[in-house]
Amino acid sequence: MPMDKDRIDRTIKQAISKGVFPGAVLLCAVNQKIVLHESYGMANVFKQEKMRKDHIFDLASLTKPLATALAISKLIEWHQVSLDQTLGSILTEFKSTEKTNITIDMLLRHTSGFPAHKEYFKKIIPANKNPNQYLRHLLVHEVLENKIDTCQVYSDLGFMVLSWIIETITGQRLDRFVSDQVYTPLEIEDLFFIDLNQKKDRFHPYAQKMVATQQCPWRRRLLVGEVDDENAWAVGGIQGHAGLFGGAGGIYTLCCEILNAVQNTPTTVLAPDIIKRFVVRKNHGDMVAGFDTPSKENSASGRYFSTLSLGHLGFTGTSFWIDPETSVIIVLLTNRGHPLRSNEGINIFRPQLHDLIYSELM
Repeated sequence: MPMDKDRIDRTIKQAISKGVFPGAVLLCAVNQKIVLHESYGMANVFKQEKMRKDHIFDLASLTKPLATALAISKLIEWHQVSLDQTLGSILTEFKSTEKTNITIDMLLRHTSGFPAHKEYFKKIIPANKNPNQYLRHLLVHEVLENKIDTCQVYSDLGFMVLSWIIETITGQRLDRFVSDQVYTPLEIEDLFFIDLNQKKDRFHPYAQKMVATQQCPWRRRLLVGEVDDENAWAVGGIQGHAGLFGGAGGIYTLCCEILNAVQNTPTTVLAPDIIKRFVVRKNHGDMVAGFDTPSKENSASGRYFSTLSLGHLGFTGTSFWIDPETSVIIVLLTNRGHPLRSNEGINIFRPQLHDLIYSELM
């Protein structure tokens, strides 16, 4: 039975008319063949700028699986770190703290005990100190909220520490390392970080394709090509938990590489044995190493993605899901936080859309 693309189009257009988000880009594939790639609505409501398939989104927490976790996988592949290696053995600043025995695996799986979120930017911005150094000082002195490896609490802070580890070991910033080792070999051009300290990045080749996010009340401007996340912004736009920008095409290419690794078929840059270790579920919750998996109830992926599926959500309204059982990939990028972050209608809409797409594909 052919896919009813009109039904999917109508559903997304109805969501736009109801104010769920101003615009979206949707890409669906089966067996690594794209069956639907469309754009809808507006990229910027103030300019009445129509969304295009090649528009670039602030991917928010998709940074965690698509940049930070994959960078760590390369270091493990090269035997420069291991999943069970402790924080104190890599970063001497943590050696005499309660965090010394946190492992790489715990950071990736959100079982480190770190709090979920801290408004570090409120301290960093007025401090008049080196922002990244001050962030690291705050991370070292942060009080754990849980005993290590006892429960899963989704934490931005753990991924800030992972980017620090990557930089320490490689001598390269996260953005440069992941571009050199993952994106460039896969010929992905539309996944990148934007360095807010480099004026030339304001004239990035994708500058005219940036999707607007929030009308920020404290920055007092509409954010376009400027990371939405406050903590990432405070340190210049490049961090392990947020800061990645990208388009549906680049995300899809990377999802295909991840799918190949999980299915143990030939890959270009990722080591299948390591990625398969990442995605093994453990006792604590739905998050595996770097990725989310479908929760048993009310999953953002809907009802039909298998338990082996991998994905992630981004605060700005972005998501991807990969199902190794059926080889289905769905990339849904929206600007649900434009112009106001308080718009949360996507939480109900997203699983409904995934169910509709899956029923059409299968």
